[in-house]
Amino acid sequence: MTVQQPIVAFDFDGTLTVRDSFNAFLRWRVPTSRFLIGLTRLAPELIAYAFRRDRGRLKTAAVREFLAGLTPEEVGAQASKFADSVWERFMRPDALATWEDWKSKGATMVIVTASPAVTVEPFARRLGADVLLGTRLKLDKVGAIAGPLAGENCRGPEKVVRLRERFGDDLTLTAAYGDTSGDTEMLQMAAIRGFRVFVERP
Repeated sequence: MTVQQPIVAFDFDGTLTVRDSFNAFLRWRVPTSRFLIGLTRLAPELIAYAFRRDRGRLKTAAVREFLAGLTPEEVGAQASKFADSVWERFMRPDALATWEDWKSKGATMVIVTASPAVTVEPFARRLGADVLLGTRLKLDKVGAIAGPLAGENCRGPEKVVRLRERFGDDLTLTAAYGDTSGDTEMLQMAAIRGFRVFVERP
C-alpha cells in the first residue's frame, strides 16, 4: 500500500505574513509622491470596490497603474529586493515554525495566494516552497505586464481550482492554513484546518 505524501497549503498574506504583501510591495517600489498620484488615479476603483467588492477588478487597476509595461523579470528582481528588506518584520514566527515542522515531515509545501505569483515568488523561494499558486498577470505581445489578470483572482473557489489543476481532482490536503473568507474553500479540502491560528508578530 502506497502512503500518499502529505500536501500542506498555506495562504500567504496575513497567514505567513503580518500584512498584505502586494500593497506593501507597490508602496515600497516607488517614491511617496508617485504612490500618492497612483492612489488618486485609482480613486474611482476604490470607491467602486465599496459597492461591488470585486477584488479582481481592483487588483487589475492597481497592476495597470503601477506595474504595466514592466517585464516579469523586472518585477521579480524588484520583488527579491523587497523580500530581503522586509522579511524580518513581515513573517510570523509561529507560522514559520509550523511551516518548518511540516517541511521536516516531508510534506509537499504549497503557497496559495491572491497576490501575484511574481511578487510572492522570492518569499516562496526563501521558504523552500515546493509549489506556488498565485494570481497570474497577462502579458502583452512583447512580454511586458499588460494590466489585466490572466484568469481569475486566486481567491476563494479559485484556490481550489488551482490546487486541483496542480494535484488532481481527487486532492485532499493534509492541512491548510488561512486567515480570511477567501481561504474557506481551501480549508474545507483539508483534514487539519487552521483558520487564524497564527498570531505572533516579529
